[in-house]
Amino acid sequence: TSGGYQEYVKVPSEWVVPLPKNMSLKESMIYGTAGLTAAISVYKLVIKGEVKPEDGEILVTGATGGVGSVAVKILSKLGYDVVGVTGKLEEKEFLLNIGAKRVIGRDEVNDTSRPILKGVYAGAIDTVGGNILSTAIKSLKYNGVVTTCGNVAGASFESSVYPFIIRGVTLYGVDSVQISSSERELLWNKLSTEWKIDDLEKLSTEVTLEELNEKIELILKGENKGRVIVKL
Repeated sequence: TSGGYQEYVKVPSEWVVPLPKNMSLKESMIYGTAGLTAAISVYKLVIKGEVKPEDGEILVTGATGGVGSVAVKILSKLGYDVVGVTGKLEEKEFLLNIGAKRVIGRDEVNDTSRPILKGVYAGAIDTVGGNILSTAIKSLKYNGVVTTCGNVAGASFESSVYPFIIRGVTLYGVDSVQISSSERELLWNKLSTEWKIDDLEKLSTEVTLEELNEKIELILKGENKGRVIVKL
């Protein structure tokens, strides 16, 4: 809908979710749509998929991005060992500082030659799609769970049935647009309580409207990290 970067916007009432008591307006904007998408991903991995910290490492692709960085922080807070995947290895310290236990380059998660790989990860939150999603699926342990919500590495991917029929792997799609109001409210409340990121502002950069175009260019090039909020 029209209204990006406006002070006011008129929307249908069913789109609106009450701001949780433990969350400021600024915090809600740092989370933003990316934070909600990360929360849905974690919910499907942890609650629906029943993946526990003791089951093993969780792979997060596109880990320096908006969805990926919030997912890393939430999973780390919940006690999971997170392996961050990034094409920007110069940001390794950033990922370690926000909770990743290990950081690997995307070239290490880009195997197109075999239908199934050694089961390494208990689960994966994929934000990029393409061959990286394919490799993540092939690298899961028995009963592993992977969620996917993005396509910056490709809108399509190849997979054999083997991870699904040999290891019982589950693939969840993640959508942040058409989920119900009750689910939105549940997830925003989790983001304000047991999933709340303590140093949330460290994930964000604040810009003015005049500085926004420069940040958008970085996002389009895949060179941005964390969240960007606009001070009107």
